[in-house]
Amino acid sequence: MSMDNISRFVVWICSKFNREQIERIVKDLSEILKNRNPEIKPKDNLKEKLPNYRNFYVDPKPPLTQPAKKKLF
Repeated sequence: MSMDNISRFVVWICSKFNREQIERIVKDLSEILKNRNPEIKPKDNLKEKLPNYRNFYVDPKPPLTQPAKKKLF
């Protein structure tokens, strides 16, 4: 039976902190999720959803100053 990362993290927290400390962690995390602590924000998963968002570059060639001529056959 394998555990996912979150389950392992929960087991680690339980092994490192006592009941009162864990209750405080849960309370603080709840406050963050309710946006009551503007200094701390959860990780934004926008980059995971849209990996190329704002991943652009400037074309070194200047734009055309005259329309391109059409080629006939």
